[in-house]
Amino acid sequence: QVQLVELGGGLVQAGASLRLSCAASGQTVSGNIMAWFRQSPGEGREIVAHISWHGEKIFYTDSVQGRFIISRDNAKNMLYLQMNDLKPEDTAIYYCYYSRRNYSSAYIGDYDYWGQGTQVTVSS
Repeated sequence: QVQLVELGGGLVQAGASLRLSCAASGQTVSGNIMAWFRQSPGEGREIVAHISWHGEKIFYTDSVQGRFIISRDNAKNMLYLQMNDLKPEDTAIYYCYYSRRNYSSAYIGDYDYWGQGTQVTVSS
């Protein structure tokens, strides 16, 4: 089992920045893929970004490209999401996801564990 805990959400105004963190613990293994998904009220959960083990493969959904930065620190079992120039449409619960597979994927079904989520609210 792998436990994931997200931190860093909050209420900010449009144009502000936030940094989300995700701490992984338990039976983590090297070579894993990690990702951030988000879910807005009344919507399905969507991929925000994913990152490979060494960070050589990174994907961003179009709506956050150029504003968000995903990164990881494998020594600390941490995943991060730096969110800049936040917009009201970024309002959602953000979830950290973990995959034991060794290939990057935007498909939520390829991920094995996820956290409880952290709320991000952006006011206009």
